[in-house]
Amino acid sequence: MDKNFHLEVLTPHRKFYEGDVEEIIVTITTGQIGILKGHIPMTAAIGTGTLQIKKDGQWREAFISGGFMEVKRDSVTILSSAVEWPEEIDVARAQAAKERAEEKLRQKKSRQEHLLAEAALKRALMRLRIASKYQNI
Repeated sequence: MDKNFHLEVLTPHRKFYEGDVEEIIVTITTGQIGILKGHIPMTAAIGTGTLQIKKDGQWREAFISGGFMEVKRDSVTILSSAVEWPEEIDVARAQAAKERAEEKLRQKKSRQEHLLAEAALKRALMRLRIASKYQNI
């Protein structure tokens, strides 16, 4: 019995991934969710975190942030603002974004600016975590 389903991951700038996979684990706004072939159809909002893809018994992890996912019984489509493999993460840029966000959080800004800075900090920290895990930083 074939355990694979089709996964397509798109960003505004490129087709990040397309192919058959055994399983995915993705961060959504309420936590993480695992998807196997035959999963109940659903949609979910993507959070800031990781996208883990299992293909041929091997796992690969990527940074993901924002967007949504549509799950069908034999396919998953993810439309995301940003998805990056660990080797694609610009560590210097992520570190600079982290520092900018931390500075904005130290300033007494409006609630909206505070929320935006928190989101930017979360994205930067997740990029740095994934990069350090795979890039020997």
